[in-house]
Amino acid sequence: MSLDSQIDALLKELAEGGDPAPESQTVGENRALASSLATLAGDPEPVSSVHDTVAAAEGIEVPVRVYTPAGASSSGQLPVTVFFHGGGWVLGNLDSQDHIARTMANRSGTIVVSVDYRLAPEHRFPAAIEDAYAALSWVAANADSFGGDGQNIAVFGESAGGNLAAALAQEARRRGGPRIALQVLAYPAVDRFDDSPSMHENMAGPLLTRAWLEWFWGLYLTTPDEGADPRVSPARADDLAGLPPAVIVTAEHDPLRDQGDRYAQRLAAAGVPVQHLPVRGAIHAFFSFTGSVQLSRDVLNQLGEAVATAFND
Repeated sequence: MSLDSQIDALLKELAEGGDPAPESQTVGENRALASSLATLAGDPEPVSSVHDTVAAAEGIEVPVRVYTPAGASSSGQLPVTVFFHGGGWVLGNLDSQDHIARTMANRSGTIVVSVDYRLAPEHRFPAAIEDAYAALSWVAANADSFGGDGQNIAVFGESAGGNLAAALAQEARRRGGPRIALQVLAYPAVDRFDDSPSMHENMAGPLLTRAWLEWFWGLYLTTPDEGADPRVSPARADDLAGLPPAVIVTAEHDPLRDQGDRYAQRLAAAGVPVQHLPVRGAIHAFFSFTGSVQLSRDVLNQLGEAVATAFND
């Protein structure tokens, strides 16, 4: 199927800049590029409140941003969604996907805690997953301090953040908690050694190319062997039974499409309830385009509603 018409128009507009391939640029230049793309998200959606704080747990201090949904009552505790931004474990921060956190808070009716995990190459694996687990542990122990319910937690990530959310669901199971009620994975990277058809079909993009993906992996990992670790490649875990229910979004024109598809299938085969949403016409990271792409807004809204449903059933 062809690209969504609004995504196609946006890609053509971006291509007019004539920038060199991202994998040929420095980390700093890539981070500047990621920051500039934040303008494609459109105007920020109002929420009831936003505040920055530090999640301190497991001997680690992780900056986080807490979003309370619009219209939230001052009485009662709300479920919490712990959110991990994308950016290949190298790019992104609390501002780059602020719009995703705001939309999720309002559509799901949950308090969203966005996690500013440490980035590579300054902090290679396993720093990011250690920060993710620390943030989850802090939320479970301290949610009541910001109106949240530490017994009702979802994890949500997109791209590299989807990798962290999937790995975190497994890590929490291995460590005996905290309990995660739902894992929401948007176009996640779950298999370092994936060589499926989508990796070849979309080798040149749009947007995420295989060469750029290899650039990210090279900065995140210290040795190739680390790619087999389930904390890097959740899809390579031997046993997926007993993991939290999952909602998984894959994009048709994405190198990572098939590994996300296969992970959904493996989870289902292990008895995990799975809602798989394959999005036609979409590309990797299409949630970044909510300013001008209706498809991006629609699917992100759908994820928020899925989280709301999970906690209202």
